[in-house]
Amino acid sequence: MENSLYIALSRRRALERQMDVVANNLANMNTPSYKAERMVFQEYLVPTKARAPGLSYVQDIGQYRVLDDGPMRQTGNQLDVAISGDGYFVVDTPLGERYSRHGRFQLDTNGNLTNSSGNPILGAGGPINIPPGESQISISGDGVVSGENGELGTLRIVTFDDLTGLRKAADGLYTATEDPQDVESPQLVQGSLEGSNVQAVLELTNMIEIQRRHASLKRFIDQEDRRQRDMIDKLSRVSA
Repeated sequence: MENSLYIALSRRRALERQMDVVANNLANMNTPSYKAERMVFQEYLVPTKARAPGLSYVQDIGQYRVLDDGPMRQTGNQLDVAISGDGYFVVDTPLGERYSRHGRFQLDTNGNLTNSSGNPILGAGGPINIPPGESQISISGDGVVSGENGELGTLRIVTFDDLTGLRKAADGLYTATEDPQDVESPQLVQGSLEGSNVQAVLELTNMIEIQRRHASLKRFIDQEDRRQRDMIDKLSRVSA
C-alpha cells in the first residue's frame, strides 16, 4: 500500500540532490577553472514475492565533472596563466602534491611562485624562484618561465590516464588516485585565466525543469496520501 509513496519519495530525494548540484554550479559560474558537475542516477530494483521484476526506486549513485575547457579571460597580469586543453598545475602542499587548473599565481616573501594559499607551484626541478629585481616575467606556451636575465624554470604540467580519479580537496585543488604523467606539449597562455565552464542558461533551464518535476511529484504524493486516507476511512466504516 505504501510502496508508491516510497518510490515517489526516492525520486523526490534524487531531485533535491540534483537541485543542490545545479545550485552549486550557478554559485561557481564566475570561479576560475571551475568545472560544472552532473548527477548520475540509476534504477534500484527491490525484489518482491508478489510481482516481478520488483519495485523500481531511483538512486543517485554519484556525480561527475564536465571536463570541457572554460573560456579564456585576459587579465593582463603577468603571473596569471591559463591551460588550454589537457593538463594540471602541480601544487606542493603540506599534505603532498595537489593539482589545479587555477593559474592565478603570486610570489611569496622568498620569491617562490605560489598559488593564492601560499603553496609553491612546482616546476620540472621543484619550486620556481623569481630572484629580486626581476620585473618582467615571461611564461611561454610550453611553460618556460623567464626573467630579464634568462630562464628561471619550467612549469610542470601533468595529466592522468583516468581523470575520473581526481577528487576535490581544499582550496579548489584535486587529489589523484594514480601517479601523474607529464604533458609533453602543454599549451599555456600568459596573462589569462581559464573561466568556469558553467553555462548559466543551461543550468537555469535545468533548475526550472527540476522545479516542475518536483511540483508534479508533490501533487502525486498529495493525491496518493488522500487516496490512502480515504481507503482507511472506508475500511474502518465497514469493519464498524
